[in-house]
Amino acid sequence: MLSKLFIADLKLLFRNKQSLFWAIAFPLIFATIFGFFFGSGTSGAGTVVVINQSSSTLAQGLVKNLNDQTTFTIKTESNSDSVRDEIKKGTAGAAVIIPEQFGEPTEAAPKNVVILYDPGALQTQAAIEGYLNQYLTQANFQALHATPIYGFDLQKANADSTFTYFDFVLIGLVGMALMNSAIQGLAITMARYRDTQILKRITTTPLKPWVFIAAEVLSRLVLNAVQIALILGIGVKFFSAHITGSVPLLLLISLFGAILFQLLGFFVATMSRNTDTAQSMSQAITVPMMFLSGVFFPIDQLPHWLYSVVKFLPLSPLLRSMRSVALEGGSLANNVSDLTLISVWVIALAIITTYRFKMNAD
Repeated sequence: MLSKLFIADLKLLFRNKQSLFWAIAFPLIFATIFGFFFGSGTSGAGTVVVINQSSSTLAQGLVKNLNDQTTFTIKTESNSDSVRDEIKKGTAGAAVIIPEQFGEPTEAAPKNVVILYDPGALQTQAAIEGYLNQYLTQANFQALHATPIYGFDLQKANADSTFTYFDFVLIGLVGMALMNSAIQGLAITMARYRDTQILKRITTTPLKPWVFIAAEVLSRLVLNAVQIALILGIGVKFFSAHITGSVPLLLLISLFGAILFQLLGFFVATMSRNTDTAQSMSQAITVPMMFLSGVFFPIDQLPHWLYSVVKFLPLSPLLRSMRSVALEGGSLANNVSDLTLISVWVIALAIITTYRFKMNAD
């Protein structure tokens, strides 16, 4: 019976072309957008216009160093009249204007360069400000014939790690895709079954609730596997994402998380009386979790009181374990606590969902 239901659910799932398209297209759109901004070969800090009006050695050296770096794209111009319009239009995030006689050994020579920036491009502004501060501080030491005494050594916590911000987000997008397609897809589908009396007819048969739930979950795992493969494939193939750990283990943990979210979708369905309510409840769960569980940024940046709560949300331990495996080469033994937390969610939701399934069939 389970195998027949599984095949029937699989056919229904893949015949719904519109739902299938958005289940796959939505996370791929996100992956592509982030890939263009942060993937390999892109300048993550944006474009900076350089206008050099000085012929001094210091000014020439600064321009050369700016052209040699890879943090942002450098665009050289000779006239400052149009640079403000470029920044306003968004074609450049900031501009560096080196005034006449800057760097020359005279008392009247300007001592500062000018940074024009767009308040909406804070990443570009912060990057160019930090770069110029470092370069000019070194120039000050040389001018004073002084040697720095204190500094810092930059070391990776994981010496073998090569992952970038895009790699971090890519794994987050996999988790987001699993969460959205499972919770919203299942909750709305089950609510529609209730509205059309399909669910009532099913629950009046000798079919055990757990068999029906298991068939739905297993059929959607096939879709989840396709989602995972496409998102990771596009990230690695077109944007040079780094997956340094075990891909089979990553797939296994991802599908385990997918089971969790499908059960959560069933739970939402049992709490909803119609399709509209199911859709609203699904969004009320998925949208906050998308931003508070670490899809786009590490959640340890959140206030401590908030972090102490959101780290237990279903998506949080899943993303931690997935990133541990994919980006740091972690194993199951390295993620016991997170996998245990996921297991607790799965068991609790499975018990509650199975119990409430018949109660809410009417």
